[in-house]
Amino acid sequence: MTEEQISFLCHLAVQAGEEILKIYSEPFEVENKADGSPVTKADAAAERIILAGLADAFPNVPVVAEESVEAGNLPEVGDVYFLVDPLDGTKEFLKKNGEFTVNIALIQKGVPVFGVVSAPALGEIYWGGSPDGSSVGAFKGRVENGIVADIKPVKVRTPPAIGLSVLASRSHLSEETTALIDRMNVAERLSVGSSLKLCWVAAGKADLYPRLAPTMQWDIAAGDAVVRAAGGAVVLASDGTDFVYSVPENATKDDLRNPHFIAVTSRALLPEPTAA
Repeated sequence: MTEEQISFLCHLAVQAGEEILKIYSEPFEVENKADGSPVTKADAAAERIILAGLADAFPNVPVVAEESVEAGNLPEVGDVYFLVDPLDGTKEFLKKNGEFTVNIALIQKGVPVFGVVSAPALGEIYWGGSPDGSSVGAFKGRVENGIVADIKPVKVRTPPAIGLSVLASRSHLSEETTALIDRMNVAERLSVGSSLKLCWVAAGKADLYPRLAPTMQWDIAAGDAVVRAAGGAVVLASDGTDFVYSVPENATKDDLRNPHFIAVTSRALLPEPTAA
């Protein structure tokens, strides 16, 4: 992936975010998907922009996008494909707290090799990865009038000597996640919505983010790429092995549900598994 392509993907996420903000600032209707989760016209509007941009710039790369899958369009993919969540954190969108994101990730052989996460209401954007085997690092920027500015590299922080800073979902904190956190030496608990939790781990704002509650692959792939590029890891909560992305042949939406995972700055911080 070239610098030009990376810049294009970041700008595409910004464009989608601008469309979301137009809807965010006005009254809008809320519908419910089959699983009961909320959806607005902002989700569809952002996804249209992203799909059109990807089709133009990467015509031979399949795209697995949340709203398209919800509508029954889940393409067959090979080793390389995009995962797109046009608006992660719809509950935060509805609460008007700004903690929602646009997510675009490139997957190669099960690994998120590049990802961009834009938080349009906050004016923040994160990206990073290692496309073609060469790391581009992880970065954060400010979005001002559609332009990405004040770009700075980010990396995970050094594990603390005493007490961890742990991130938890603002709207989806499960009993299992709470129980895991309670078993750890935690000095600080932070809450933020959407894939910003992964970005905060990447940017050194927290040590780990455990998620023992339902998520989908498109929810985390872009943020996962940023975490890995910043020196961290996203691993299975069950055994600490790397999270692997997969779209099986003849897949359905259920095949894209994630196992429980932990995003962490260092594997040394992973809690000991409980006895079965």
